Amino acid sequence: SCSTVLKSLHFITKPLSEEEGNFSLAYIITIHKELEMFVRLLRAIYMPQNIYCIHIDEKSPRDYKTAVQNIVNCFENIFISSKREHVVYAGFSRLQADINCMRDLVNSKVQWNYVINLCGQDYPLKTNKEIIQYIKSKWNGKNITPGIVQPLHVKHRTEVSYREYVHSGVPYVYPAKIRKAQPPHNLTIYFGSAYYILTKDFVQFTLSDARAKALLEWSRDTYSPDEHYWVTLNRLPG
Repeated sequence: SCSTVLKSLHFITKPLSEEEGNFSLAYIITIHKELEMFVRLLRAIYMPQNIYCIHIDEKSPRDYKTAVQNIVNCFENIFISSKREHVVYAGFSRLQADINCMRDLVNSKVQWNYVINLCGQDYPLKTNKEIIQYIKSKWNGKNITPGIVQPLHVKHRTEVSYREYVHSGVPYVYPAKIRKAQPPHNLTIYFGSAYYILTKDFVQFTLSDARAKALLEWSRDTYSPDEHYWVTLNRLPG
C-alpha cells in the first residue's frame, strides 16, 4: 500500500526549508532496469514541492513497468512520461525520451525553476538544498550544459548518417555510408555532456524555436545526439 511505501522507505513529505519550498526542481529520470536502484535514487531526490517525470524504456519487462507504475501512483508529483520510446544506446531515441518528458513538464501545473536529467544508475552527492544554493550562487537564470566546439575525434558522429539496427535481439547504432548535410541555420556544433540543469525558459525555447526544431530533425541520424543537442542550442547568441 502507499502508506507502507511512504513510511517504510522514509520519503520526505514536506519541504525541509522555506528556501526549498519556494524553488521547485523538475527531474527527468530515464530507467530500464534495477527497480531497487531506481527507488533508492527517487527516495534520495524526492521533495513534495518538486516534480518528477519518469521515462520507462518501452522494451522493459512488463512486470518492471507495473512495479514502477505502482510506486508512481502513490505520489501526485511523480508521473510516467505520456510517450515512451524504445531506447537504443547512443541513438536518437535517448534524446527523444528527454524531450517527451519536457513536453509533459512544461504543461504541468507545478511552477518549476530548473530541470535536471538523470538515469536510473545515478545517485546524488548533494542535498536538495545544496543543489538549489549552487544553482542560485553561480547559475541563476543560466543553464548548466558544459561543452566545447566539436573536437576532431568525434566529428564522425555528425558527418555521416547513423542507423539503428537489431542483432540477436540487441539494438545498436551503426554508421551508414551516407554523408550528412551541413547543420541547419549554419549552426556551429558543440559537444559536451548529455546531462544538464536547464531553466524552464530554455526548455520552452527548445520546444518551440525554429532553429531548435531544425537541429532536432538534423540530429535524428547522428551518433549520441544528446551529447551535442543541448550544448549547441545553449550557445546560440542571446
